[in-house]
Amino acid sequence: MRTPIRFPAVALLLLSASTLIAGGFQLNEHGARAVGLGGAFAARASDPSAIYFNPAGLGFQTVNQISLGATVILPRVAFFGPYQLNTNTKTAMDNQTFTPPHVYGTYHFSEDLHFGIGVYTPFGLGTQWPQEWSGKFITTKADLQSFFISPTVAYRLRDGLSIGVGFNYAVGTVRLEQTVSDPFDPHGTLALKFDANSFGFNVGVLYKPSSEISVGASYRSEVAFSATGTADFTPNRPVYPEGDAKSSLTLPATGYLGVAYSLSDNLVVEADYQYVGWSSYQELAVEFAGDGSKVISPKNYRDTFVLRVGAEYTMDDWQLRGGYFFDRTPVETPYVDPLLPDANRNGLNVGLGYRLTSSLSIDAAYMLLLMDERKAEKTVIDFDGTYQTRADLFCVSLTYTF
Repeated sequence: MRTPIRFPAVALLLLSASTLIAGGFQLNEHGARAVGLGGAFAARASDPSAIYFNPAGLGFQTVNQISLGATVILPRVAFFGPYQLNTNTKTAMDNQTFTPPHVYGTYHFSEDLHFGIGVYTPFGLGTQWPQEWSGKFITTKADLQSFFISPTVAYRLRDGLSIGVGFNYAVGTVRLEQTVSDPFDPHGTLALKFDANSFGFNVGVLYKPSSEISVGASYRSEVAFSATGTADFTPNRPVYPEGDAKSSLTLPATGYLGVAYSLSDNLVVEADYQYVGWSSYQELAVEFAGDGSKVISPKNYRDTFVLRVGAEYTMDDWQLRGGYFFDRTPVETPYVDPLLPDANRNGLNVGLGYRLTSSLSIDAAYMLLLMDERKAEKTVIDFDGTYQTRADLFCVSLTYTF
């Protein structure tokens, strides 16, 4: 009889899985100005990060720009349980630091035609639990990276109306580790390594009916990945499907709808609604070529939304920013697991912008991310408990105009 292998949470096998930053495993922190506004930026999209938030925003940018930066992410997660063992023991996830970068370049061919290209990480990060913790047969480590490369074109149809379209090429890698429940070696491990690439698109429109009001909408398509990789067992035994493996995942479509209003010459406020089509993520299947076996991890994500609001006040060369967002989790309680201990979250944001010279500016932002305490009961992986999560984020962007 084959020795059983426990794979109940082999669930995030493609491109990147952020456990902390946005609902499901999505990142939205792709420019310090937008971060300072709580991500409410689709109705203005007035710097190079428009390539992500609303490509039509390039149509109103009349200079060439290069912008680069990064977000420093400091997550903190604690698990209390598991209840199946009648315990409320606290296990703290190992502290980690992540620094997803963003780089943009824009060029205007004419007064109306504009081009840009961006590189950013809309799905990323990972988790790392102590090697001997109670959930080691589910996960000990997930290390995930992705990059989207997005050439974008925008055209201003008339003074108050611009449209934009972009092409997305996505590449990513993932490494997952867990302990194998082998009665002959309780410290055996499984390491899964995958690579994938795929394509998608994004479109946007930005309309300014007056000097005080702007309305923006953008849409980013689903991205379907087919990943190939390997499964490595230590120690290896004939009963284990060592060798080639494959999987697939469809990342969700997203859409922004925003309205910005200038209360005065110096003060602008914006409110955005962000839709995320997480119902594309119903299950994740891993196929092992070694023995033809297949492991299916049900996810049953639901479509969800993010509500965002931000304000920006300009004083000469300085800009002061603040924002807030509410992000509803797509993960139903039975599917909460230590690979993705997701919950509703509230983001509190502040930011500063300063023009260093006539051609160089710097933006910085801080986000305090507070996630609701999440009690996971009657889970499909039979690993119940309570998760407490928060994160501190620091974002900096430097922009050169020429």
